[in-house]
Amino acid sequence: MLLRNKDIQPDQQDPNFGRTALSWAAGNGHEGVVRLFLGPRFVNPGSIGRQWGKAARAVDNLFGGRYVNPNSTCDYCRTPLSWAAENGHGGVVKLLLKRENVNPNIPDTTYGQTPLSRAAETGHHGIVKLLLGRKDVNPDIPDTTYGQTPLLWAAGKGHEGTVKLLLGRKDVDPNCSSQSGRTPLSCTAENGQEGIVKLLLRRKDVNPNIPDTKYGQTPLSQPAENAHDEMMKLLLGRKDVNPNIPVTYNGRTPLSWVAENGHEGIVKLPPGRKDVNPNSSSKSGQTSLTLAARNRHHTVAELLQTQHSRQIL
Repeated sequence: MLLRNKDIQPDQQDPNFGRTALSWAAGNGHEGVVRLFLGPRFVNPGSIGRQWGKAARAVDNLFGGRYVNPNSTCDYCRTPLSWAAENGHGGVVKLLLKRENVNPNIPDTTYGQTPLSRAAETGHHGIVKLLLGRKDVNPDIPDTTYGQTPLLWAAGKGHEGTVKLLLGRKDVDPNCSSQSGRTPLSCTAENGQEGIVKLLLRRKDVNPNIPDTKYGQTPLSQPAENAHDEMMKLLLGRKDVNPNIPVTYNGRTPLSWVAENGHEGIVKLPPGRKDVNPNSSSKSGQTSLTLAARNRHHTVAELLQTQHSRQIL
């Protein structure tokens, strides 16, 4: 009976949130309802039953052959695709992406995130794959709140599969940085996410020496301060990693943290790394050797003295 009402407006927004019927259906994962609103050309009556087929034709007659606007936005400027992508409704996302006039890059007004950004943050691997299958998807749009791209969101949340998908795109910038200057490598190195760090380091265009803008920490200095030996070994395996970059706010190098914490294995360094300066001092004038000695790390102090002697020779 409701479908026979010619006064129904398919794109009418509700007064509370400004959302259309399609928006609610997509956000809640009601795939059958989304099929109806997108038009009968996407409905297979044989696969969804006689009643759905009749309903689809009724909707088509009701709307006079025109289709619902798939890019309708609510008060937060969120599209049906945005809601479905965040909530993990893959079937609905697939239906929406079949519409050529669907814009997959519309950011919301809450945080400025695109549907791809939402899916990457929440770790919906399959949906990220669907979105990247659209040729018009821009995978590098940063949000307006934190300046984070989909890659940054996925890396920061530890979604390794999603990071791998995004890094497979040549148009994804692996050195993208947030408003605080954090790169994907910086975030994952600090959090100890070795799998993602390995993926990032495989990209030849990754710059492993970019410092953040808040403290001036490089990806290497963060695991050094947090005493994450395995992460440091991973990073030092890249020949272009500079182990002598000091942190901006205190002038300390990664080696100074290692010496203070007494990590002998890192002080010895991987084979072939002879470019570490053991004599650099912080803003307070302390060298790696003085920090090791002060904390009674005698073996580390001896190793540092040996490196110092070799550099003099």
